[in-house]
Amino acid sequence: MGETSEKPIVYIVSDSIGDTAEFVVKAVASQFNSGGVDLRRVPFVENKEQIEDVFREASGCKAIIAYTLVVPELRRAMEQEAMRYSICTADILGSLMGAFSRVTCRQPSLEPGMIRQLDEAYFRRVAAVEFAVKHDDGKDPRGLEQAEVVLVGISRTSKTPLSMYLAHQGVMVANLPLVPEVEVPEELFWISPEKIIGLVINPEQLREIRKERLKALGLDEDADYVNVVRIEEELTYARRLMKKLGCTVFDVSGKAVEEVANRIIQLIKGGTTA
Repeated sequence: MGETSEKPIVYIVSDSIGDTAEFVVKAVASQFNSGGVDLRRVPFVENKEQIEDVFREASGCKAIIAYTLVVPELRRAMEQEAMRYSICTADILGSLMGAFSRVTCRQPSLEPGMIRQLDEAYFRRVAAVEFAVKHDDGKDPRGLEQAEVVLVGISRTSKTPLSMYLAHQGVMVANLPLVPEVEVPEELFWISPEKIIGLVINPEQLREIRKERLKALGLDEDADYVNVVRIEEELTYARRLMKKLGCTVFDVSGKAVEEVANRIIQLIKGGTTA
């Protein structure tokens, strides 16, 4: 039986952008040595008339209509037109949604674009984590203006753990250490105070945290780093700078990273104050 040279046309019809259907069609087409297919995407379908237009165009050629439609009325219109024109169709989501409904005893949300929304959230988290790593501990201060949140505080006030937690929530975070003997980058004064969060902590608690850090590194626990007078000086300097910046200040004493991070998220969303 001879092969025809005419490429089949696959219409990709979706009430969202159509990425899911196109991915599946390409995966299936790769299994056939038929010279490939001609893909024609028809995204953001909202009414029956658009579906009818696709079938009219497809009726004059060797075509398949693959679709990802979650709105019941559009799915019914697709089925009706398929019977009318006798064109081969492939419902990419339907059978799997039915299986999920039977197993979970729940109905689908029927919201177009949910996969794309999930993808966007995933890639935003990835970008936020990369941003947090790149701008951790004062690295590349040029990025402070691009950050949604800038955390400032002296050593061991949870800047990095908070940055990473917030990044996994999709927040673009940079953090900057405050040291009395080191000038902060001028870029810190270019950004809105509303984006800056100052972190302070109880001096005795900080001393214990720093002692544990030195112990973990195998260093002398009598270093100036854990001297309570030095810690008080650092905190005084930090508070003075935070006042100058006009930023919000959070006391992280005895608080879990998740608790502080959630307060910061609420603050940047306008839901609460410090």
